[in-house]
Amino acid sequence: MEDTIRAHIYLAALENAVKHESVPKAGTVVGMVLGKHPELKVHARNVTTIAAEVVEKVALMSGEERKRLLLELEPGFFENQNQKKTAEKTLPPLAEGEKGVVMRFAPNPSGPLHLGHARAAILNDEYVRRYGGRYVLRIEDTDPKRVDPAAYSMVVEDCEWLGLKISEIVYQSDRLEMYQEYAGKLIGLGGAYVCTCDNDRFREMRQHGAACPCRDGEVEDQLARWDSMKAGEYSEGEASVRIKTDLGHPDPAMRDFPLFRILTSTIHPRVDATLYPLMNFSVAVDDHLLGMTHVIRGKDHIANTRRQQYIFDYFGWNPPKYLHYGRMGIEGVILSTSQMRQGISERTYDGWDDIRLGTLRALGRRGIQPEAVRRSMTDIGIGETDISFSWDNLFARNRALVDFEADRFFFVEDPVRVDVEGAVPQEARAMRYPGDDKRGCRVLSYQKTVLVPSREIPENGGLVRLKDLFNVHISSRGGVCSAQYAGDALSDIRNAGAPIIQWLPAEESIPCVLHTPDGDRKGFCEPGALDHAGRVVQFERVGFARIDQAERNGIVAYFTHR
Repeated sequence: MEDTIRAHIYLAALENAVKHESVPKAGTVVGMVLGKHPELKVHARNVTTIAAEVVEKVALMSGEERKRLLLELEPGFFENQNQKKTAEKTLPPLAEGEKGVVMRFAPNPSGPLHLGHARAAILNDEYVRRYGGRYVLRIEDTDPKRVDPAAYSMVVEDCEWLGLKISEIVYQSDRLEMYQEYAGKLIGLGGAYVCTCDNDRFREMRQHGAACPCRDGEVEDQLARWDSMKAGEYSEGEASVRIKTDLGHPDPAMRDFPLFRILTSTIHPRVDATLYPLMNFSVAVDDHLLGMTHVIRGKDHIANTRRQQYIFDYFGWNPPKYLHYGRMGIEGVILSTSQMRQGISERTYDGWDDIRLGTLRALGRRGIQPEAVRRSMTDIGIGETDISFSWDNLFARNRALVDFEADRFFFVEDPVRVDVEGAVPQEARAMRYPGDDKRGCRVLSYQKTVLVPSREIPENGGLVRLKDLFNVHISSRGGVCSAQYAGDALSDIRNAGAPIIQWLPAEESIPCVLHTPDGDRKGFCEPGALDHAGRVVQFERVGFARIDQAERNGIVAYFTHR
């Protein structure tokens, strides 16, 4: 009976360790075994004792060894895992969506897109894909102070990287005359006026719910003032167009907010203009004229939704249906465009794709797949509750996409040269992917000198196994490491609880720098990685990495995740 219990526990411990890529917990393994084999509950105490012993042994194994042993016991494990469908969270239906939808993604061209943009971009795209219709990329560039000329192309490139099914691209700077036309119409309807009050004075009146002296002028006089604004007869700050709202509104910011302003101190990179609509006006006009049926945006825009309703009401337009999602906190990366730009100019970051940043191009440089970003955003969904973005979920989604395609390689960090005495030259064969014989093996030629990771050498020396090669007794004297051949039996390592460490032939190794968000890791990797430029690989016991540059004199890689 004890042999049967031990076999069940051994299999469960390996399954848990391989599935989660971590050291299994004895309690979890006990639960797995008793859940699958309830007849063993009468032996629960014995199961617990044996589980502790087995888990301790499994903890000493490398990830690749666990996979190899698991495949010996359960050959179909990986195939079964790949066949299991990940439970996909579905987005809620849109009211009247079955009629077809017109939706938009509307970024400012102030820099490239980042993770915060991805949520709106992907949620809109998912609904257009579900219901059919049009998806408009609307570049909102009516504030020249927030325009980076290079961002026009970066935004489009980032949308293409995400795989958005954009139907058309609209640049608001191309529509300035149209916005002016509708502003004139609104003034003609008596719904707006030209205000020439000092800004501080206006704020004081607004705070007290008092009407601006300009507010009650005749429509003809207001239109004449509007013509003067268009003719450039006012300087920046001297005049603006304001909409008439409820002066008794409990929120002072809703009272007669501005629709148009004059800007002469900043030159727009695309148009020769000085008169610009503010966001609430241009957005409302465009949403109507472009036929938006649904608008998805953050709940920080709820006040803007109320402001834009005034414009819809004055013109007698039906507004789109609005959905507002909660805030998404993203920790661990820089998202502020101004901070990123400053860091780039100061050479703190090496560009918009520096992996310490939260831009989509930084994620791509690391080897994060656009489909992983899409799935993580649909997992988050469209709820109104504030949430924190889960890097673990993004990495899990990405791991499911890249794992099977990623060839395995050794990466020896901070290496130590070790001469092995007593071993004959030979070839080590390590699988490109555990459990898949069709992928073949990497061949590493051992001569005499190997590179091993300094931090994996036992402090006082001792028995170790050079993975996929043989066992050695390693020692260190006066800072110089040496080793003696100690046989080939893997059972000697298991019985001694000795570590299995990576190694590389000193003669064939390629210098490698692995850039991570926490700093650079320098070492050597296998020459086979030279053929993987632009691809994601897995450095065993380190994690996934994207090979960015691959030359004989050195490889540059970017850490993806574990």
